[in-house]
This record gives sequence, C-alpha cells and structure tokens, in this order.
Amino acid sequence: MSKAIYNPEIKIVLDQILPGIPGVTPGKMFGYPAYYIRDKLVACIYENGVGIKVPQKKAEDLAGMPGFTYFQPLGRAKMKSWIFLERSDPRDYLNEIPLFMSSIEYVASVADKKK
Repeated sequence: MSKAIYNPEIKIVLDQILPGIPGVTPGKMFGYPAYYIRDKLVACIYENGVGIKVPQKKAEDLAGMPGFTYFQPLGRAKMKSWIFLERSDPRDYLNEIPLFMSSIEYVASVADKKK
C-alpha cells in the first residue's frame, strides 16, 4: 500500500476542535488521519479535503454544492452516506463545526442503535 497523502495543515486545524468534543478520539483509517466516536468513523482527512459521514439524504443535498462532492477514497465507488469537503484555506474548516457536530451526533446515534 502506498503512503497516505493528505494535507497536514487540515489535520492541525481539525486537531484543534474534534478531539476536544466528548467521546471523539483521533485515529487512522488506511493510514489517513481520522476521527471516531464510539469506535465508529466520523471523518477522515484525505488528500486535500475531509470525508465526513452524514445521513444519505444530507449527502444528496450537499453533493454538488461548492466544495462538496461524494467521498470516493482510493478510487472506490461513491459512498452514499459520505461527503467530501474541500476548502482552499485549512482554517475554513473551522466554519464547518456545525457539520462536524451533526456528523458526530449522527454516527453516535447509529452506533447506539446497533447495540
């Protein structure tokens, strides 16, 4: 497997906010920096953006909006409940805190249902 390529400046920004949220832990997914809640993946830094797990309807609504596409890591098919967010300035991810919070709540609720 080749080395994971990602923008380390995005990680610096996300490390300022996500691990401070109760229950969120940093980790890795296929060598890429990632964030988990209850051992379930919430977000993954990939190349020059961030893949974020959201309800499928929200992904459909966001895909195609400026800076949003479906998440397709490693050349895979689009992931229906994942969006990929790209911002030209890594600090702009700070403006997406509501989206990250929504994702964390969604993933936590799905994890609770599976218990």
